[in-house]
Amino acid sequence: MITYRLALIPGDGIGVDVTDAAMAVLNVAARRYGFTLETESFPWSCDYYLKTGAMMPEDGIETLRGFDAIYLGAVGWPDTVPDAVSLHGLLLPIRKAFDQYANIRPHRLLAGVEGPLKTSAFDILCIRENTEGEYSGAGGRVHQGKDNEVAVETSVFTRIGVERILRFGFEQAKARRGHLTSVTKSNAQKYSMVFWDEVTRELAAEYPEVTVSHMHIDAMAAKMVMAPQDLDVVVASNLFGDILTDLGAAIQGGLGFAASANICPDRSAPSMFEPVHGSAPDIAGQNIANPIAAIWSGSQMLDHLGEGEAAAAILRAIEEATAKGIGTRPGQNSTEEITKTICAALEV
Repeated sequence: MITYRLALIPGDGIGVDVTDAAMAVLNVAARRYGFTLETESFPWSCDYYLKTGAMMPEDGIETLRGFDAIYLGAVGWPDTVPDAVSLHGLLLPIRKAFDQYANIRPHRLLAGVEGPLKTSAFDILCIRENTEGEYSGAGGRVHQGKDNEVAVETSVFTRIGVERILRFGFEQAKARRGHLTSVTKSNAQKYSMVFWDEVTRELAAEYPEVTVSHMHIDAMAAKMVMAPQDLDVVVASNLFGDILTDLGAAIQGGLGFAASANICPDRSAPSMFEPVHGSAPDIAGQNIANPIAAIWSGSQMLDHLGEGEAAAAILRAIEEATAKGIGTRPGQNSTEEITKTICAALEV
């Protein structure tokens, strides 16, 4: 029997609640499909920061390196620790250290979920560059606190970084419906985004079976609202991908359904899986957080580990639950009730 070693970082707020829920479902799937999940939990969080002065210990990255995958609940407690500290102290270092350059976020309406749009016929896979671009952290501030204070934030786009995320997107499009949309703002950003467009065209020549569209970020935002059914695979930079996937979460019914995977495609290091919704401190520990995004992220993790049957079964179980109206509206069902319903559907 195969055993997978998972590092759990429940993190902050509802991250703890949804991690417990996801693991309950994943363990049912493991028993049914004949593998085991060996977990080790780490207390790295904003509370850990307040106690130690760091979001994780100095050897945190090396500690995680030995696991098959990392599962993250949520990070952030802005009332006590600025988001810039928690994000740059935990999440971004993990993504960069393990070269998790492909952030994968699926957007579609689950059965029984009513979105804000007239149409429900969309299935979008957003691929976000995850390690450079606008979130590179290059820049600084001088003359702080004075009238002549200056802040500079520099986006960094490398040929390797741009080419590999686009190639990843092309491969996904090839395996899906054969349409890739590359999102930039090259009419205004004449260096980085023109460069991105050029690399897209170069790679398109290698994938004649994939239809390629080029869209500016503002037009793309409108497209996702007006005609999401026309989209298949969407590839964007770190910042643009971050923004578009929140819009994608909105049209699929809310952040409670927004799953994500931070993938190291060559598998030289562990990948990390997390719901998109954040830590929601105001409802933490109240048994009312929707765990579906977290469970869906767990399904992505099993698929990445090679347990495709189990991953697909979890998605079917989620949809069996939502088709009955379980977990489709905020506050309608408890975290525990949603989790138990999905587990029961999975055990059948």
